[in-house]
This record gives sequence, structure tokens and C-alpha cells, in this order.
Amino acid sequence: MADTPLPPGFTAQKLDQARRAFESVLGTSKVFFEELDRTSYLDKFAVNDDAHHPAGAVAPTSVEEVQAVVKIANQYLLPLWPISRGKNLGYGGTAPLLAGSVVLDLSGMKKIEFDEQFGTVVVEPGVSFYDLYDYIKAHNLPFWLSTPGNSWGSVMGNALDRGVGYTPYGENTKSICGLEVVLPNGDLVRTGMGAFPGANTWQAYPFGFGPAWDQMFVQSNFGIVTKMGMWLMPEPESLMGMDVEFDRAEDLKAMVDVIGPLRRERVLTQSPSIGNWLRAAAVLTRRDEWTDKPGALGEDVISAIRKKFNIGWWGVSLRLYGREEVNKAAYKVLEKAMNDIKPMLIKPTAWVKGQPKEYSGWTGTPMTFPMQNVNWYGGRGGHIGFSPILPQDGTKALEQFKRTYARYQEWGMDYQGSFAFGERHLINVNAMIFDKDSPEMMAKIDPFFRTLVKDAEAQGYGEYRTHLDYMDLVAKTYSWNNGALTRLNETVKDALDPNGILAPGKSGIWPKRLKGERGQ
Repeated sequence: MADTPLPPGFTAQKLDQARRAFESVLGTSKVFFEELDRTSYLDKFAVNDDAHHPAGAVAPTSVEEVQAVVKIANQYLLPLWPISRGKNLGYGGTAPLLAGSVVLDLSGMKKIEFDEQFGTVVVEPGVSFYDLYDYIKAHNLPFWLSTPGNSWGSVMGNALDRGVGYTPYGENTKSICGLEVVLPNGDLVRTGMGAFPGANTWQAYPFGFGPAWDQMFVQSNFGIVTKMGMWLMPEPESLMGMDVEFDRAEDLKAMVDVIGPLRRERVLTQSPSIGNWLRAAAVLTRRDEWTDKPGALGEDVISAIRKKFNIGWWGVSLRLYGREEVNKAAYKVLEKAMNDIKPMLIKPTAWVKGQPKEYSGWTGTPMTFPMQNVNWYGGRGGHIGFSPILPQDGTKALEQFKRTYARYQEWGMDYQGSFAFGERHLINVNAMIFDKDSPEMMAKIDPFFRTLVKDAEAQGYGEYRTHLDYMDLVAKTYSWNNGALTRLNETVKDALDPNGILAPGKSGIWPKRLKGERGQ
């Protein structure tokens, strides 16, 4: 085991003792410490292939087995890195932040419990969007999911990392209602009404009595979530909307200033996302079909691509859900609002319950085709995302776009950007697509990313989610009152996890025992 990455303070002998302890409670079929096993848990989209290597993995399939693993980890002071399905591509995938950690793979926990009357579900970590969709179809249930662009992933994992879908229930984190959690000391808790023995309202009311803890386990390392309650959207009577294309980069300002108030007023209840031409084109074509020149694409090539596929510089899909008569009235408001800002084209769409529906994110259908964008440059493709939160203000959105676009051109990278609407905010997701077989390109990514973080910080914009490589960097930008938030997070961390065994460094939160690893 000489080549095995070791956690801080470990010898190969001590790691082997821990491995045998895991085998004693899980059996050998659920313990993975061979070289091929470790390779399978690396980050497939890693910017730095030498970082985040695990010592091995364990795959419990019950809450009791999770608790047994946690007990052993505390005994040996062995760091664990929980994953649901490990499909968090672009943010670290299956890999742990701290090299030498043991991946706690929960993908084998796949139970689904569905309340057909109220449209609530309890899922375990291994349930993918495809699994839940298939369950709903098999049982002919009148409910829709809110799926992300990569539906291979876990329903729970997506919600716990603030993932976003495209329906009115698009902000999946907001739909969490009741968690079951194994704490770092092995204790098992249920949040909200789940703490009341025999309560039949665990998935009906998210708060319970006293402090409400559900959001405490989102993007944190305070516990291992083994069950998650979630609200699903009732299948609507009707869906109406439009796909709208705009010709100029400067049109972003008008789009944000018109769509934002409709979202805040809840004429639009979905989570629309304005995307640039490359977000559409990268799943339809590859760069080498248009040019072999290095550096960021010129306007001549961009114009040729847009003309071929009849797409704008920006496009947005707007959808209305619910009763048909209500949608018809809202559609008139939407249509006038879009026409007032002179789009390049409007393509209407309509559906009524009973008709065949489009299979897309707008109807809660699982999908993976957006991941095709990693083939843009050819080679072994990958991407990471730089995603600051902006106010819903067209002028500020345009200014942020121009700053970011200039950096993409400066670093010779093709720009894929989008602006996803919440009710009051925008998530400005900038995808850095790359070819892992190009050393020259890969050498740019880290300094390029750090430049964008610094630019956004200067404007008062922080990221909502980031790759393993940048968790400390991003956490450091949340520095009000000399880092009071980090002090609070780490006070809670040390209280719940005194041995520092659970996901050290996740979201920039380090246990006292391993603080020296920060920024390494």
C-alpha cells in the first residue's frame, strides 16, 4: 500500500487496520481500497490531477452500517468524505477535498417512500432523478420533478448542494422538508416534525418546534444525511410559454429588467435561465467544425455558428404552469413584455394535460444532454463553474457580464455563461469548458478562476457553490467582521465533530484538529 494516499497522521499499517475494521462490520464486498478502486473515485473533471486522491472507499447500505463506519472513523481519527452518487460534476465529483480521506459512498441506499395524497417523498442518498422519475411513471403519480442538467445525480445530493432545476419548484433546496441525519458522533437525529415520535406530518411542515435544522446540513460537514423529505410539484393542468432569442450581447440588460419584476410578482413562478449562444451550440456542434485558430472565438465565427442554428446571442425559455385559463391570461402579459424589448424571435409552446408533452427540463424530465458541452474542445473534456450571486438588476448584470467576458477573451477561452433567476437574485453561472489533453489550456484554468473570484469580490459578489479546489478561497471572501461566519461554522463543527472526522474542509469549514490543512 506504499502508493496509497494517507490521511494526516496515518501510516500504511494504521490505514490497513482501519480497512480491516470496516470489513468486519460491512463485509469485504462493501470496502474498496485497491488501486483501481481509488482511481474510480477521482474527480473526472479535475483541474489538478494530483489533488484530492482518496485512500479508499466504503459503501454502507443501511443507517446502521453508516453509524458503524462513523464509529470506526472516530476510533482511528480517519477522515470520511460522504457522497450521495458522486455525480456533482464540475464541483469535485466523487473525490474528497482532503487527500487520504475515505469516501463514504451512499449510492447503494436507494429507498423511496411516496405520499400520493400530498406529493411528498422521502428519498435515500442513492436515489437519482431517473430513479424517482421512473418510480412516478411506474405508479402513475400526477407529480413532476425539477431536474438539473445532469440527472444522473442524486435528488438528495442536488438539494443539499443548492442545485437548481427549471420548474416552479426549481430551487430544490427550498423543497427540503425533514431530514434524518447521522451526526459525526454516530447519534441519529430527525429534524422538524420527525423528532416527534409517530408524527405523520414530517413532510408537511419543515420547521417543527424550536430551531429548524434542515438548512444546517446544506453544503456543510455537520452530519451525514440518510433520508430527505421533499415536496414535488403537482402535475399542472396546462403549460404555456415561449423560447425567446435576442440578437445582441447588450440585450441582457433589458431581459433582466423585464423578467425580474415578472418573477418577483410571481407571474413567472419558474426559475428561468438566460443563456448565451455557446450554451446552446456546445451541445449541437464542436469547435473544430468552425475553426482551428487558438484563443477565444472571434465575432465572425460566433456569427456563423449563430446563423447556422438560428440562435441569439442570448436565449431564454419562459414557462407558465397551472390552470389553463390563468396561464392564458398570464401569457398575454408575458408576450407583451417580451415584444416590448424587441426579441430576435419568439417561439410559442403550449401543452394541456392529456396531450403528449415535450421531454425537457421544463416538464421535469431527467436529462443528461447538456453535459455534451464538455466535448466542445475535443479530447478528454471537462468543466468547472464560476457562479457568483448578483442582484436582479439589468445594469449590474450587464456590467458583470462585460467584465467576465473580457477575462475570457484575455485568457483565450470561449465564453459559456448564463443568468438563472431566483425570486430576488441571479446566479451567474460561467462554465469553464476545457480539454484535459491540452496542457497549455489546463495551465490557464487555476489562475483564470482565481482572477474571476477576485474580480467578483471587488464588486461585492460571492459564489454560491464551488469546486473542491476553491472552497477555502471562496469561504475566505465571506469575510465580514474579520470572518465571523467562518468562526461560527467552525464553532459548530468542533461541537458536533470533536474528532474532526467528517468531510474536513468542506465549504471551507475545518475542524480544530486539521486547521493546518486549510489552503493546502
